[in-house]
Amino acid sequence: MVWFFKRFRSKIARIEVSGAIASKTRQDVLKALDTVAERKYRALLLRIDSPGGTVTDSHEIYQALRRLRDKHGVKVVASFGNISASGGVYIGMGAEKIVSNPGTITGSIGVILRGNNLERLLDKIGVSFKTIKSGPYKDILAFDRELSDGEQQILQSLIDNTYDQFVETVATARQLPVETVREFADGRIFNGQQALELKLVDAIGTEEDARRLAASLAGLDPERAELDEIEIAKPFWAKLLRSNTSVSRLSATSEWLEFELTTNGMPLWMYRP
Repeated sequence: MVWFFKRFRSKIARIEVSGAIASKTRQDVLKALDTVAERKYRALLLRIDSPGGTVTDSHEIYQALRRLRDKHGVKVVASFGNISASGGVYIGMGAEKIVSNPGTITGSIGVILRGNNLERLLDKIGVSFKTIKSGPYKDILAFDRELSDGEQQILQSLIDNTYDQFVETVATARQLPVETVREFADGRIFNGQQALELKLVDAIGTEEDARRLAASLAGLDPERAELDEIEIAKPFWAKLLRSNTSVSRLSATSEWLEFELTTNGMPLWMYRP
């Protein structure tokens, strides 16, 4: 069986994280990272093309990347694609090095939580709700009324604490003072070139440049080391729809709507243009 693992040692594993990061993404990426560890790859190229997503799912991917590096000695290089913002940045902090395209949309370091207030609409159509609760904050973010001052303070404290976690992770990963990170971690976005100036990324380049860097870090020949795609499982119907552009767009819109509905009221590391 030694030959089976040996053939992976000369290749670079590649995993792509695309779209909004939620539970399904986390499950698929963690499974792919387990494959990287089991096959004993020496390097991983992590391609990120994501606006971010849920806090917990992003954090678990980041932690898994750190374990892959610390426990299994895998060299991890992140390649930022069209967009790698908020939670996309967070998981990128799990890489040893980050290569960004100069035009990549990145940054958006911060936390957002949104709820819906339909009180005026419900009043117009004559619908009201009767709520029996065990405490004053049990129905926080209820969609049929405004937030109270106390609820506003509770949620702001939650967001501030989650934001601090983000800032500290970036500061540690990029070896920057926390206060330096806070200066640009106000939700703003920047391109890859600006991110380099802020030391949020290590180099400007393409995915091919990131591959070559991963090979060098792992002691492989950059000219010969091939990428080995670790496929993220997709439903059978998704593969059929991929060739039809209009249907594919409809599917993407449906997935985004599902994400919006399932994460309503949750703190997000998410870029929302």
